Amino acid sequence: MSELTKGFEQKQETMLSDTAKQWFERIIQPDQYVGEVYSISYEKALVQIHDFHRQKVGGIPSLSFLIATRVNPAVDSIDFQLEDSSVILLRVIDAAPLPNSPEAERIRVESAQEVSGEIDTHWDSRSAMDPQTHNLLSFAGISCRVIGTFYLDQNPQDPKLPLVLRFGSDISNYYPNRGLKVFKPNGSALRLIVNYQDPDNLAEQVSKTRVAIGEVRYASTNRAFQGVSKVDVSISPSDLLTQKTALFGMTRTGKSNTTKIIAKSVFNLRFEHDKPLSIGQLIFDPDGEYANENVQDANRQKNPNALKNVWKSNQKGDEKDVITYGVHSHPDDPERKIMLINFFRDENLQIGKEMINAVLAEDQVKYIQNFIQVIFEEPAADDWSNLTRYRRRVLAYRALLAKAGFTIPSDSQPHTKKLFIKELFEGRPKSTQNAFNGMKNVQSDQEKTEEYLNAAKILTKDNPSWDAMSSAFETLHSFLNTDEYKAFENWYINERKDASGEKWADEELRKILAMFHFPNGARQIGKLQGYHTVDTSVDFADEIYIRLKEGKLVIIDQSSGEPQVNDDSARRIMWKIFRGNQKLFREGEEPPDILIYIEEAHTLLPHGSEQNYKDVWVRTAKEGAKYQLGMVYVTQEVSSIQKNILKNTANWFIGHLNNTDETRELRKFYDFADFEKSILRSQNRGFLRVKTLSNLFVIPVQIKRFEV
Repeated sequence: MSELTKGFEQKQETMLSDTAKQWFERIIQPDQYVGEVYSISYEKALVQIHDFHRQKVGGIPSLSFLIATRVNPAVDSIDFQLEDSSVILLRVIDAAPLPNSPEAERIRVESAQEVSGEIDTHWDSRSAMDPQTHNLLSFAGISCRVIGTFYLDQNPQDPKLPLVLRFGSDISNYYPNRGLKVFKPNGSALRLIVNYQDPDNLAEQVSKTRVAIGEVRYASTNRAFQGVSKVDVSISPSDLLTQKTALFGMTRTGKSNTTKIIAKSVFNLRFEHDKPLSIGQLIFDPDGEYANENVQDANRQKNPNALKNVWKSNQKGDEKDVITYGVHSHPDDPERKIMLINFFRDENLQIGKEMINAVLAEDQVKYIQNFIQVIFEEPAADDWSNLTRYRRRVLAYRALLAKAGFTIPSDSQPHTKKLFIKELFEGRPKSTQNAFNGMKNVQSDQEKTEEYLNAAKILTKDNPSWDAMSSAFETLHSFLNTDEYKAFENWYINERKDASGEKWADEELRKILAMFHFPNGARQIGKLQGYHTVDTSVDFADEIYIRLKEGKLVIIDQSSGEPQVNDDSARRIMWKIFRGNQKLFREGEEPPDILIYIEEAHTLLPHGSEQNYKDVWVRTAKEGAKYQLGMVYVTQEVSSIQKNILKNTANWFIGHLNNTDETRELRKFYDFADFEKSILRSQNRGFLRVKTLSNLFVIPVQIKRFEV
């Protein structure tokens, strides 16, 4: 080997050694020494700590991070390839007994007995315990969970950075008879640990941006001298895209504030210098807390912190990037889009009918349930018989809307541009024998006979009024039960030339006519008047999807709507988004990234016991990633969410839960079992345990307050 080659290799080894020292100096803080590992396995480590070191580092809270290592950054040379050139990350779980614990406890009890009743003297004072005994009894054990291993690896992709820090979520080997020094990381070391991202995963993310969401907080008792209160915790907004994110916690524990922080972090990606991203975000807002300023917002008059104002957080912000929707207008939101449709328009017939169905669903009266079954699907243009029947149903349905008090569009008349009413009811070509000849010949009392005659005239006119049509349809319902109609129907089915065997009055038409017969029918439908307008020709679901594709933040204020209609509208919007992105995917195009937020998710998502795999929410959870759809669902109870959705959730934000039924569900995911007692006990607002896609272990965080 030439001298030149030897010199190059020595220089390379020195550079690698220096780089390794720099990395380990960032993690290992000698002045934060706390003790020794005296027992270790693949899952657990037992650490001996002296009270002196515990006090020096500001205490060791339960669930705090510790590191164990044999590396000494102060030495001249470090070979990163050696097995000992690594750092094991531990999490404190609880106290652990030392072998001499029974004897130590006996001595403490005897010392306490000696000073019993002496208010000014404690049993650990020098007068009650000699220094040597005091020193020995100051050792204690703690039990720790092994979280994983930090180690160094060569970085062939960047010559300027020859070594990269990597993390493995386990330990590859251990020696029971080899000691490890233990340190409590604070400040910069802790910041590096809690914000660590795997270099390979980072390279795959659509954005390298990280956003601070809060500070490390180990316990409800959060004293500043512990040295961790100013350590920022950051997340990557990219982790939320195409993924499912869960946010659980009791009421008033900071869920909404956290949702705002998350939404703001994604919204602000549009302001990045290197690679700006405008991500479409949709928030279903059942309480109006994101679309409107409210009492939860700090200083809401001078600095309104409703999420709709998030565009103000950057000088380049544009008010048009945030769009609010609602059933009703709002005095503080003049630009709000109103979520109404024109029930009379052909393309909205089934949409409006589904909204009506949602409100009537709980009414178990038979004629109501029959009406719910009616579907408006237009037959093919060359299917004359079924097309005629369909148009009769449409005409009757529109007359029912008019009777229920829906405002009638100026361009909507009882006759259609395609067929006049008399052609719909008399037949084409006109038959000498039809239903209305039978109606004119009903043998009844004088008053009833005149009703039938009037109805027959109305239904064979070219352009009667809507009021007249309503009256005629009510009478037609009665006529369908007469002997005269039954005789006509027998001829129509069995004796008529080219008879198809179908009844003149199909079941769908009968179900609509029954709503005219019962006075409560039109009254029930009238509940939906507030969702109808004659001033629009578009479906708000189509409009919302277009805005999301443009990268807008869309907030839907559902606080003033009927719960059933809100649920139906949310599902319809979700199907529009799901099928829209699915269509683009199948056609080989890149679907736009869309992130959907579901507040009070238990009101929209299927319950934990349900197994409906065709539900749009479940399909979005299971298939949404390939269609670039992400979901953030927010609610109080883990058990209220269907298991299929939970199993497909990558990001978790967990606040206080007050019962073991919920924490048992949570134990099934990642390492939340370590935090079960803390989650049950700590009720501090904004104190969450956070696990995201690129953060490889759960981190306890005090979430900062949302501000515009």
